[in-house]
Amino acid sequence: MRVGIVGLGYRLGYLARVFSVARDDFEIVGYVDPAPAGLPYAQEHGVSVGRSYDSLEALIDEGNLDLLMVGSPNHLHLDHIRIGLERGMKIFAEKPVVTSVEDTMALAELIGRYGSDRVMVGLVLRYAPLYVDLRKAQTEGQLGDIASIEASEHIPPYHGAFFMRDWRRYSKYAGSFMLEKCCHDLDLYNGVMGCRPLYVASFGGRRSFTPENAPQGEGANDLSEYYRKPSGWQGADKVFDSDGDIIDFQTAIVQYENGAALTFHTNMNVPDDFRRFAVIGAKGMAEGDFIRNYFRVTDSRTANRLEDKTYKTSDLSQHYGADEQMAEDILKHMLEGAALPVSVTDALEAGLLALSMDQAMRTRSVVDMTPIWRQFDAALGRAS
Repeated sequence: MRVGIVGLGYRLGYLARVFSVARDDFEIVGYVDPAPAGLPYAQEHGVSVGRSYDSLEALIDEGNLDLLMVGSPNHLHLDHIRIGLERGMKIFAEKPVVTSVEDTMALAELIGRYGSDRVMVGLVLRYAPLYVDLRKAQTEGQLGDIASIEASEHIPPYHGAFFMRDWRRYSKYAGSFMLEKCCHDLDLYNGVMGCRPLYVASFGGRRSFTPENAPQGEGANDLSEYYRKPSGWQGADKVFDSDGDIIDFQTAIVQYENGAALTFHTNMNVPDDFRRFAVIGAKGMAEGDFIRNYFRVTDSRTANRLEDKTYKTSDLSQHYGADEQMAEDILKHMLEGAALPVSVTDALEAGLLALSMDQAMRTRSVVDMTPIWRQFDAALGRAS
């Protein structure tokens, strides 16, 4: 399998290794990136990424590719995906697929023209064993009709500092923090609900990574923890006085078309971090944590514990065992046509939810998503 990469950053450098481990004939023939931050990682782990190309067009036209992997900064994804689709490529795109409502509609039009099966997405948590078990419990009727979900994604201070120093601190490149970091989670809970979000309210801001919270006194000169994760393109040193425009916490309330509700919280300064959920249905509840690696299902009528398990992940995985499974499933899809658990339209719907949360936060209002779904379906070419 001949593969090209546009945007050889840290994530694609890592995924080059994961995909290469999954299949011996996974051959990366080249990449396009003027400053490939992920190249040292790939080289350190013995993964060849081929040669550097000056343009994506040259990589595709000369590389005889079976797959194009898009890992460029988020604001560039639309153009790179468009070029790939116009040249007949099968594409894997990292999340978030695009960064704005306008780009979402433009990509939806491309999907309507070329087909949704041409673009796969890196919403890796859909492949996590914990989420697979959650959906299994739901399918088997252990939860019943879902009434509400309480969920969160919290990241530790060193990771929050990375966002404050990396190109992701600028929404013009990354989209908002909710979109860039939490579209994974929003997609998961959209999947559990089985229908679209309808009304959205949200509040947030920056209260941790501010100048007044910078270490003082004896701790002022020991900031090494905040630099543990290196920044790449457009990287900077400032953490508490970052020039970025992203927030560091946000909460949101969502009502879905079926009447069920989601509450979601994200914060990038959580020293004992967790990424957990409580899905509460008429017959039972499921709770789990992707970081603390547990999953439990409890019956509502008897309070009996129906499931109680923990998970072990490999040293290779960055996402709780999901990275390896995603690589295996995508390769199987490429070679055998096997179905995938998440589509590009799923990814775009999660993105529109994140963008609507941001709109609600900015305007301090409840956003009705009905008009945006109407616009999205029209762009896809679906009958209204």
